[in-house]
Amino acid sequence: MQPDKSKSGVTDDPRKAALDGWVSACLNETVSGVPASADASFRRYFRYQQGGRSLVAMDAPPEQEDCRPFIDVASRLRRAGVHVPEVLHQDLDQGFLLLTDMGTETWLTALNDSNADAWYAAAINTLITQQKQADSQGLPVYDEALLQRELELFPQWYLFRHREKVVTGELRQRLDRVFQVLIESALAQPTVFVHRDYMPRNLMVSEPNPGVIDFQDAVAGPISYDVISLFKDAFISWPEERVLGWLREYFDKATAEGLPVPADFDTFLRHCDLMGAQRHLKVIGIFARICHRDGKPKYLGDVPRFFAYLRTVIARRPELVDLEWVLDRLEEDE
Repeated sequence: MQPDKSKSGVTDDPRKAALDGWVSACLNETVSGVPASADASFRRYFRYQQGGRSLVAMDAPPEQEDCRPFIDVASRLRRAGVHVPEVLHQDLDQGFLLLTDMGTETWLTALNDSNADAWYAAAINTLITQQKQADSQGLPVYDEALLQRELELFPQWYLFRHREKVVTGELRQRLDRVFQVLIESALAQPTVFVHRDYMPRNLMVSEPNPGVIDFQDAVAGPISYDVISLFKDAFISWPEERVLGWLREYFDKATAEGLPVPADFDTFLRHCDLMGAQRHLKVIGIFARICHRDGKPKYLGDVPRFFAYLRTVIARRPELVDLEWVLDRLEEDE
């Protein structure tokens, strides 16, 4: 696909034109990429063909995105034995990376009722490898300040900006109590390498399966974070009993591998529930921000999925009674 041209003959996508030129120089061959994917950030991906080989280039505008964490984390995961893209060429000044191609199909489109058990078993095994082997030294830490900043996305962007609610008085007090419960639970957990978005959309159908992408925001954080992200996903939901079975499978394997999970499953499930609640509130806020700041409203369509997750957790966690009050008020005002 050739770059789009305006009537003056000048490309209206100068970054794409620059990327084509850079990749061509890397490959010593004139090539033009076709869109591979885009995500909720400012990053874009284009696929290039050279002979029988397919490669993917990342376009990450330096003023909005920093490629260095991607390069660093990719190296950590590859050394750990996780299947991730290899960085073949880089230009940090322009914000360009040339990567091996992980394929064209994500787990989000490939998962179904019949293959889910086998595929999630593979995802669990990959996650355990990541948690056991990936070096988390020097990564940002999922500390109290970061957890709090993420939680504040919910009142700032969803409640105030999207629902036009002034977050003061009892609403603010109840949110503060909820946030404290969630933060204390997260900080009490053992720390491991955390992908931070380990979900089917970021797992690729590949050999070996899965290939793991979108890991540049990795941190050192709570051990329950990635596993609950996997099963309480932004874009696909499963019956709660099936999720509990998969969580039990992870717990048993993690225990056998010597990972620092709690001694009993009930404690582990509580950690997952509260960690999930923190993530769900954060993502609701992020989706509202993507809509109102970045002009991408489609993500708001998945917000009800997160409220459903929250209701499931609230039903078995009395310590979240204040969150139940908040959600009840939101429903009353719809």
